[in-house]
Formats: sequence, structure tokens, C-alpha cells
Amino acid sequence: MSKSNSLGQEDNIIMGDSLCNGTHSNSKALLSDPQLFEAQFHELVTELSESDLADPALADALNRFREVLVYNSPGGKRNRGLSVIASLRDLLSPTQLTQDTVRRALLVGWCIELLQAFFLVADDIMDGSVTRRGQPCWYKKDGIGLDAINDSFLLEAAIYRLLRRHCRDQPYYVHLLELFTETSFQTELGQALDLMTSTPGQVDLNRFTMDRYKAIVKYKTAFYSFYLPVAAAMYIAGIESEEEHNNAKLILLEMGEFFQIQDDYLDCYGDPAVTGKIGTDIQDNKCSWLVVTALETMTPEQRAELKACYGRHDDACVEKVKALYNTLKMPTFYHKYEDESYQRLQKLIACHAQNLPHSIFLNFAKKIYKRNK
Repeated sequence: MSKSNSLGQEDNIIMGDSLCNGTHSNSKALLSDPQLFEAQFHELVTELSESDLADPALADALNRFREVLVYNSPGGKRNRGLSVIASLRDLLSPTQLTQDTVRRALLVGWCIELLQAFFLVADDIMDGSVTRRGQPCWYKKDGIGLDAINDSFLLEAAIYRLLRRHCRDQPYYVHLLELFTETSFQTELGQALDLMTSTPGQVDLNRFTMDRYKAIVKYKTAFYSFYLPVAAAMYIAGIESEEEHNNAKLILLEMGEFFQIQDDYLDCYGDPAVTGKIGTDIQDNKCSWLVVTALETMTPEQRAELKACYGRHDDACVEKVKALYNTLKMPTFYHKYEDESYQRLQKLIACHAQNLPHSIFLNFAKKIYKRNK
């Protein structure tokens, strides 16, 4: 992501008359969706921090808002945001993809990235995390601290300012508002379950059940990471049928569950230089797939060792838990689960995507299965 705050050539291409990849593009070279997506970010930052509110008394607050946006919104893989335009291209023919439709899809994608940034800024504070996307967590930066709580609120508020300004006259506007508010509520309920299950300093292995784990994953991760971008694209494409949305949801929640299991595995076994973050699930007493699955197979003696070491910010204890995972052959369990999950996904697509393009779901699957970050 470019760090420049000024509008460059790509911004002019996306926001002016020569928007590419829509129906009425001119002879200029087409930009890829990631390039279009990146170009739009600078426009949105300028709109939110400069053009939107002109009161001079807010200058300091708006400068802070710009800093919050630029530090926390770019970066990452941007799969959620880019999935809106990618899904829309599968749902609409090229002749239906007007310049305005493409631009709005990109904007809704950025709204999802802003929602993600809102969740992560707050989550890092609650978890006491140190790094995010290869850099210090926002609240860990000098002079920020718990002021980051209000910064997370600004990120959330930006979503609804953008939707109102750019989508208010569209037939799907209310659908998007309800989708974002409902998804936020679901995610916050999932976070509540996670916090109650993984209380720092209170290790209770009886809480770590597969049922509780799956509930946390479904509500905290799967809805906003997988269903939200595809559902948004469906509404933009004019698909309002509750049946079709439920069909998509069944498939996408399966994907979301695997994605979080994969995240849990990478927290322990991933390379921080590749993942961009230092895993702390063991120290943070997290109800992760690894500990839940391990508890289903370990002996009473191993359980006692786990209880003595889990949830402790002590390097020796962390290494003992990892050694226990290796003894229980957790990597083997994980790779077996990955293969089985992919097979389940194929069956769900065949059964429930009869009226939706299979490519929507298969493109998602390609991004997450066998990933290493």
C-alpha cells in the first residue's frame, strides 16, 4: 500500500471519468482489482479526514483520524474487502458492471476492511497483543495507549458515513446497513464468548469444549470474514432472497470455521516472519482448536501438565505445551482436518449453490486452504 496521502494517477483513474474495469472504460490500460482497491483508499482517507467536516475546530481530531486510518486500515491480505468486487464479478455480467457499480463495490469492500480494523484495534487491547501485521499494535505506539479505544470507535463510525454518502440512493442501502449492524453484533457476541472462556489467569480446561469453540468461531470470525463480503455483493447484485442468502451462509460458515482453525494452528506452528504476528494463544489462555482437540485425546497425566503450564506468560511453560502438542501429533490431526474440511466444502457447494456461481466459493477456498499466513 502506498504511503502517499496525495492522489496519484490510479486515484484519478478510479474516481474520474476513466474508471477502468467497468462497462464504460476507455482505451487506458486496465487496472487489476487490487490496484483499483488500493487507489480508492487515498480518496476515502481524504474524504473522511478533510472533505467531510470543514470545522477548523476539529483539525486536530481529523488529523488524528487520518493517522488512525492510514496505520490500521491498509496492510493485511485484504481478502475480505476484495471479495466484494470479486464476488460481484461472478454474479453480474460485464455489461452490468457499470463504473458506478464497480466503485461502490470497492467502497463497500473498504467498509469491511474498516470493520476489520475496528475489531482488531479493540481486540489487540483486550488480548494485550504486541504486534499486528508486522508492526506494533496501534495501542502500543508511543503516545497512544488506551486512547486507541476511541480510535476504534472512529473506524467503525467511518463505515456508516461512507455507506450513507455513496449508497444512500441505492435499492440495497438498507440491506447493507442491516448486514453491517447485524454482523457487528454477531462478532461482538462471539468476542464476549471468547473473553468469558479465556479469562487471563483463570485456567479452566473444562470450558474448552468443541461446542464452545465452534460457537466462538462462528460468531467472532466466520460471519464477518466470510458471509459479510459475499452477502454484500449479493445485495449489490440485486439478490435479496432469504433462501439464497441462507444457502451461501451454510457454505461460507464452513469456510470460516476452517479459516479460524487454520489461524489457531499458525499461531503455534506458523513463522512470525511470514504471518506478521507473534503467536500468543498459549500464554493468553485461548480456547483454540489445538488445545480443544488435544484435550480430547490426552491422558490424565498430560492434562495435569497442560493445566500447570497453559495460560502462563512463561517461555518454559509455553515450550512444554508445544512439546505436548507435538507428542499428541497435532500437526497430523490438523492436516487431516484440512483435507476433510475441503471435502465437506465441495459437498456443500454442490448441494447449496445450485443457483449461485460455484466460482464465488471456490475462489475463496483457493485463498485459504494450504495457506501459511
